[in-house]
Amino acid sequence: MAADGGTSSLVLPCAFSPKSRQYLAVCAQDGRLRIWDTDSKALHQEYVPSAHLSATCTCIAWGPCRTAKEGPQRKKRKSEAGQAVERADLLALGTAAGTVIIYSTVKGALHSTLDGGHSGGVNSVRWHPVEALLYSGSEDTHIAEWDLQTGKTRCKWKADRGPVTSLCVSPDGRLLLSAGQTIKMWDLETKEVYRRFTGHSTAVTTLCFATTRPPDSDGLYFLSGAAHDRLLSVWQVRSDGKDKNAVVSFTLTDEPQHIDLISSDSKEEAVRLAVVCKDGQLHLFEHFLNGPCKKPLSPSCSVLVSGVGDKQGLLLAYGNHLQPVIEKAAVNTAERHVCLVRDIQATLTLSMDTAVSKVKTPVVNANVKVLAPGLPGHQAPVKAGRVESQKRKTGSNTEMSIEERLGEIDLSPVSGGKGGQKGAPSLQTDSYAVLLVQGLESKDSQILNKVFQTRKEMLIKKTVARLPIPAVLPLVEELTKRIQGHPYSAALMVRWLKAVLLQHTSYLSTLPDLVSQLGVLYHMIEGRVKMLQKLTRLHGKLYLLMTQVAAGEHVHTVTDVDHTAKLVYEEESSDEEEGSGDEGLPEEDSDNWEEEEGMEDEPSIREDKAEEEEKDEEMNDESKVNGDSDLDPENESEEE
Repeated sequence: MAADGGTSSLVLPCAFSPKSRQYLAVCAQDGRLRIWDTDSKALHQEYVPSAHLSATCTCIAWGPCRTAKEGPQRKKRKSEAGQAVERADLLALGTAAGTVIIYSTVKGALHSTLDGGHSGGVNSVRWHPVEALLYSGSEDTHIAEWDLQTGKTRCKWKADRGPVTSLCVSPDGRLLLSAGQTIKMWDLETKEVYRRFTGHSTAVTTLCFATTRPPDSDGLYFLSGAAHDRLLSVWQVRSDGKDKNAVVSFTLTDEPQHIDLISSDSKEEAVRLAVVCKDGQLHLFEHFLNGPCKKPLSPSCSVLVSGVGDKQGLLLAYGNHLQPVIEKAAVNTAERHVCLVRDIQATLTLSMDTAVSKVKTPVVNANVKVLAPGLPGHQAPVKAGRVESQKRKTGSNTEMSIEERLGEIDLSPVSGGKGGQKGAPSLQTDSYAVLLVQGLESKDSQILNKVFQTRKEMLIKKTVARLPIPAVLPLVEELTKRIQGHPYSAALMVRWLKAVLLQHTSYLSTLPDLVSQLGVLYHMIEGRVKMLQKLTRLHGKLYLLMTQVAAGEHVHTVTDVDHTAKLVYEEESSDEEEGSGDEGLPEEDSDNWEEEEGMEDEPSIREDKAEEEEKDEEMNDESKVNGDSDLDPENESEEE
């Protein structure tokens, strides 16, 4: 059940066939579907969709087992008439383009394609257990109900504000669980919300019913697991509607990736659960679902495959997706931790039974030479003219190497002047995208240098927009290396980095190890931003110094010093004061006036005092002669 065994962050869609577990279906990153036989451990079938490069598989689900006929068969006897064997036949594949592919394992070919129901990528597909119906949840926030007999949408409704990340149909086919920002339970007859459940802070990636009891009996339970969450929550659907919180929690060592369980039909029967985490460990749980449990439950047994992930035995699939190792291991659950030591490298011998296999290989002409996988919208190179065709006819039959062809490619913009060639074709945006992908894959600096030399903003934006998703992260790493180099090349790389962040920020934000991958770029930008302030101060000081030096060179030497004052300040005259009016001025006999005059002209005050003293002496002499008495001290003070 663990694809790649947790050795990489890549999680491939994979699923065992129902009931018999005879087949294991794995969708690779390139869109190829491989079906392995668990008994013979050999590749049973392989299917390559026509649009596997542009629309990879995002989810996979086996249909219910059915009795299917495979080719012409002999007439059965009466004793064999009632012995109808059910087989797992149909397989639903959800793609990133919004289509759903139905593949038949009995025919070994494509059964049908369900198109036109979604405008975004399909995140989850689930089969109806009874009727010929299929449900799909997409990035466009809608759920589509497909009729497999007609191949068209039977009903479509909006499920949430955000993308629908997971779906699950109840065993009786009456209820549907959908997960977006919240978990909703829908009544499939009326397409209305039956219940709502909230409790996960991240996107819910797993939904699964744990019991087959009716919802009115308070015995219907289901599981839910979210991204970056190390818990599996169990919810109870109660008849009174008081089911806001999870009743049971299972503790894990990492984010759950694949879940398989044996549901219970009654309270006396325990639910057996097998969970494969992102770190490659397999955890086994066994619990009786009968009401809430306050403490989180730890696994009864943990299995780890060294080197890579029923009490009677477990069917394990681990290793590489090119040839997974399928093993039926007997595990003793009495032991808390079990480690299986396996030599995985010795098992990587790709073998395929040609007699049983139904691999569809495309028929290719021997004269055709495939250089590189094409991109959506890629066009054939434009013919340069008749001159080249004549040279090919007259020249030898030896072909040019790829290095020589790339050397002749001129990525500089064609000048529109008279000297420019009119018939020379200009490279289009898809050509730049193809060259950029080839240069990133081969790490050819010559190709990358020619692509990165362009300065046209619109051409850079279109080239980055046409890049496939797997090439975005290598492009960012290459730009990070080049920005650390010469400042001239760094100025060109910043334009490409800006276009990448504008076009693919949503994809980069989904990477869990984004901080470690872009840490070098972040620290480099932070260091240069801090240095910018110091450089700005230095630039200001140098500019001020240079301007002073330049001003000092142009100053002429002064021979004669001019002693005349450049500025003269004169106080207001008394005439101007009289002309201006005496309204706001103080009286002559006031103390303020005497103080102001005293402060203005102290020598004049001294002279006035001397004159007053002389006058007083004369008046005293006269009074003595006349026989007058002395003046009162008050009058003297007033006269003074």
